[in-house]
Amino acid sequence: MKIATIIVRVLIGLLLLFASLSFFFKLAPEPETTGDFKAFNMGLVASTYLLPLAKSIELLCGIAFVTGRYVTLANILILPITVNILFINYFLAPQGLPLAVLLFLANLFLIYRYWDNYKSVFTK
Repeated sequence: MKIATIIVRVLIGLLLLFASLSFFFKLAPEPETTGDFKAFNMGLVASTYLLPLAKSIELLCGIAFVTGRYVTLANILILPITVNILFINYFLAPQGLPLAVLLFLANLFLIYRYWDNYKSVFTK
């Protein structure tokens, strides 16, 4: 189970690193968006801070997952972003749903594997 945890942690870290570095350095062309997803994406871009903030958190969490340091904190920080990625793909862009589900399940798996580190958060 330890090897599976390392594999999942590194894969999710590499995915987050790729997504954030692609955004900041424009490594990949922007995918074509249509309909409601296009309107949603235009709103994110128009806010000027929300997308860079989310991508910065993805970058920091990706580094944490790849290096294996501060994984507990990275799990907490990236969970709301993975939930939003899942909902955006479910409601607005279903073609990306399989990857979004895998990302969300990987995040839940890592939370489960590091659960002992979260016990003190849930005590009175």
